[in-house]
Amino acid sequence: MDRITLSGVTAVGHHGVFDFERREGQPFVVDAVLYLDFAKAAESDDVRDTAHYGEVAQRITEWISGEPLNLIEALAVRIADGLLSEFRLEAVDITVHKPQAPIEVPFGDVAVSVHRARPVGEERDGEDRAGDKQAQGEGP
Repeated sequence: MDRITLSGVTAVGHHGVFDFERREGQPFVVDAVLYLDFAKAAESDDVRDTAHYGEVAQRITEWISGEPLNLIEALAVRIADGLLSEFRLEAVDITVHKPQAPIEVPFGDVAVSVHRARPVGEERDGEDRAGDKQAQGEGP
């Protein structure tokens, strides 16, 4: 499967279990790997036939800065599920970094990662499979 990788998408969010984290906010950094087939985009050379990574990055920042969550695990799942529902993707890997997490010992980073894939047979957003049914003699 082909893939697009976005690294270091950063925004301020108010996620965390402590009151000061929700009040003051802090930077969150997201890495995203988007899995999709490039065949149609390669043939058409049209951005509409791929996942527009500028739009993907914008949506990620909106989720980071959006409604606060307690856990970065929940944020990672929110982003992964949202990307699968809004873009023509087969699967995503999302890593959420919280570099300023309130940890009492020296550390470089804390991150969580999730992998989500579209269930087999589920239609991607923007596709109706009408062409597939016509090819099989099922449609108009």
